Amino acid sequence: MKLLVLTVGKSSAKWADTAIADWTKRMRRYGGLEAEWVKHHPFRGDVDAVRDAEAERLLKRIGPRDVLVAVDERGDTPTSHALADWFETQRVGGTHRVVFAIGGAYGHGAEVRERANKVLSLSSFVLNHEVARVVLIEQIYRSFTILNGVPYHH
Repeated sequence: MKLLVLTVGKSSAKWADTAIADWTKRMRRYGGLEAEWVKHHPFRGDVDAVRDAEAERLLKRIGPRDVLVAVDERGDTPTSHALADWFETQRVGGTHRVVFAIGGAYGHGAEVRERANKVLSLSSFVLNHEVARVVLIEQIYRSFTILNGVPYHH
């Protein structure tokens, strides 16, 4: 199963890029993980226009058979074990690719939430995009260590 973390906006934080590179490297033993981005839309006074334009950019990168997980503060907040179980269900079910989408500064457009197979919240706090990327990728790695019996999760 392939994994993609797709973020609106290019990273501007070296610390986050370093962490992402580390977790991505660790994920190679479990089949790998890609982290990519789409260009953000400039704000010109209309939040909905920004959300809609960014939703269109995200959705262009998502195939019809992909399982889309929208990372959004209004989603479910699973435990690490529950997320690991969800990954196992996807694997057993034959899912080819899971795409995690992190929206832009104003969140996801309605089209992304409607297309999403799952809506995932990383915390009851609102996290900035750099922190969200790091937390998400670390939790993906943690899930795979749980599934493979690696003594990372305590």
